[in-house]
Formats: sequence, structure tokens, C-alpha cells
Amino acid sequence: MANSNLPRRIIKETQRLLSDPAPGISASPSEENMRYFNVMILGPSQSPYEGGVFKLELFLPEEYPMAPPKVRFLTKIYHPNIDKLGRICLDILKDKWSPALQIRTVLLSIQALLSAPNPDDPLADNVAKHWKANEAEAVETAKEWTRVYASGA
Repeated sequence: MANSNLPRRIIKETQRLLSDPAPGISASPSEENMRYFNVMILGPSQSPYEGGVFKLELFLPEEYPMAPPKVRFLTKIYHPNIDKLGRICLDILKDKWSPALQIRTVLLSIQALLSAPNPDDPLADNVAKHWKANEAEAVETAKEWTRVYASGA
């Protein structure tokens, strides 16, 4: 672990993520850059994403923890709060960020977002419209995308 210039907080958070991972989530720092994490989140059971393995990237900016981490999905996903570029609409990644929050909290919140899509606060407008117009059909599309893009990542 090349962590010569890393703040103590990032080192401690990284150690905790590796030694005590949250269920259904793995996050490991890149060998080249300890501020860059490769993340995998398992689709939560009872959600359209069940059975999927979703890859994300998480980057801690220089200002962390005063600024939130940058997180995006690398795996294609059909979700009203995640756009086609993998960007995530989540309040704690924007205006509700607090330095008291940690990487682990962010990843758990993203996992929870998979269980509870919110078409009333969309990032992907077309997906949100579909979700509101015909939720059952949108859920089927989300399940299909999970099978096609997130099975055995």
C-alpha cells in the first residue's frame, strides 16, 4: 500500500473497509492510487437488481472529507436515479454531504438506493417517466438489464 501522503482518516477508513466489509459490498483501493477504489455492490434481494453484480468507481478528492467522494456506476443499470454515464443522484453525494459521513456510509446508501428507486428525484428522466407511467414494466426492464449487464461482472 503506497500511502505515503494519505491523510490518516483515509488510511483508517480503507483498513476498515478491507477488514470489516459491509454485506454485499466490496471496496478495494487501487495499487497505483489509494484515493481510487474499485467497488462491487451486489444487487439487493427483493429488488429488480437482485442477482446482479454492479461495478462502481469511487474517488476521494484532495478536499475529502470536507468534500464528498466522487462515485459512479461502471456497470450499465436501468434506474431513475442513475444516468447512462453512471452518475448517481444521491443527496449525500451533493448538498447533504457531511465530513462525519464515511466511504462505508456512501456505499450503504447507494446499495439502499438500489432497493428503493425514487422516480420523483430523477437523474435519468426517461427512466423516471417509464417508472411512473408503468412501474411493473420498468421493473421488468431493470431486471432484464441486470441479467444482461450485471450477471457475473
